[in-house]
Amino acid sequence: MTELAPALIKLGGVAAFSLAAIGSALGTGTAAMAGIGAWKKCYLQGKTAPFILLVFIGAPLSQTIYGLLMLINFNKIASTEAAATIWPAVLGAGIIGGIAVGFSAWYQGKTSAAANDSIAETGQGLTNCIISIGIVETVALFVTFLIGMAFK
Repeated sequence: MTELAPALIKLGGVAAFSLAAIGSALGTGTAAMAGIGAWKKCYLQGKTAPFILLVFIGAPLSQTIYGLLMLINFNKIASTEAAATIWPAVLGAGIIGGIAVGFSAWYQGKTSAAANDSIAETGQGLTNCIISIGIVETVALFVTFLIGMAFK
């Protein structure tokens, strides 16, 4: 099992990255669909479409970066002497952590979709929308940070 342990740890990193990226794809796709609808509303009303809608669409991409950070961290762990004994915990953390970060991205996209609709229709509440999106982002930050701390 000693030779297999680094590979399983790397699998955990790939799982964390991939699951985070899946969440980012779901989140950006959801936000983009709402953004397109919001632009349509603006154009039909003869209003200029707010640029900030693009920021909302891209917000869930940050979770892919967190998945990449976990992948990099797990690759470092795979080369340590402890790899042979801690691989189950690291593999599990990669899978569970990736799911958590992925869901954060997905729901950040849903939150961004609502923000797109709100800003396009009213032109108000930008600060509240950004804070709401940031609160959902915090879940991914906590997961990434705590997994990093668990295997220091």
